[in-house]
Amino acid sequence: MKGRRLLGLYRGSAVGVRLHTAVRWRTCPFPLVEAAVPREGRVLEVGCGHGLLSLFLALSGPARQVQGVDVDDAKVDAALEAAGRLGPSDAHVSFVTVAKGWLPEEPADAIVIADVLYLLAPGEQRRLLAACAGCLAPGGVLVIKEVATEPRWKFRWNQVQETLSTRVLGITEGGGGLHFVPPASMVGWLSDEDLDVESRPIDRGYPWPHHLLVARR
Repeated sequence: MKGRRLLGLYRGSAVGVRLHTAVRWRTCPFPLVEAAVPREGRVLEVGCGHGLLSLFLALSGPARQVQGVDVDDAKVDAALEAAGRLGPSDAHVSFVTVAKGWLPEEPADAIVIADVLYLLAPGEQRRLLAACAGCLAPGGVLVIKEVATEPRWKFRWNQVQETLSTRVLGITEGGGGLHFVPPASMVGWLSDEDLDVESRPIDRGYPWPHHLLVARR
C-alpha cells in the first residue's frame, strides 16, 4: 500500500516522470535503504532526482525532517510537484536545487546517497563522502546505495542500462562518464573518516548488483 500511495503522488506528473519513478520503485530495494535510516531527526538526501526516495523516507517516518537536493532543476520541480500532493500532516519533506560541485555543510542525523556516486569521478566521490562524514551529528549515519562490481554478469547488465540512460535517453546526467567504485574501496574511504562501516549486498531477486553501505559516526 505504501508503494501505491507513493507512486500516486506522481499521478498528475508528466508521463516521463511517472514512468521513471514507477520503474525506479520496482527495480531498487528502497525498503532496505529506508530501514537503515533513523526513524527521526534531520535527513538529507544528496542527489534526490524526482524525489522518490525522499518522499518514501518521509512517509515511512513521520518524525523525520527530510530534505532532498539535486542539481537538476526539472527533477526538483517534479519532486516539489509530487510533495505538493501530500496532506498537511502526512510528512515533513522539502526539495532544493543546488549547484554542481555543491557539498553539504549543515549538520544532519542521516545523509542518504542512492545511485549517484557513479556519476562522479572517484576523486569527487571521495570528496563528497568526506564532506558528508563531516556533517554527521554525533551518532549520525551515512547510508549509501550503489551498485557493486560483482557479480560480473549483473555489473555488465547495469553498465548497459546506465549507458542507455545517460548517453542515449538522457534520463540521468552523466556527461563525465560512469565510474563504478568497488564497495571495498568506499569502505576504506569511510573508515579514513573515522566512521564505522557495514557493507552488504542487497541484490537478492534483482538482476542489478545493489549494495548497501551504512557508515556511523
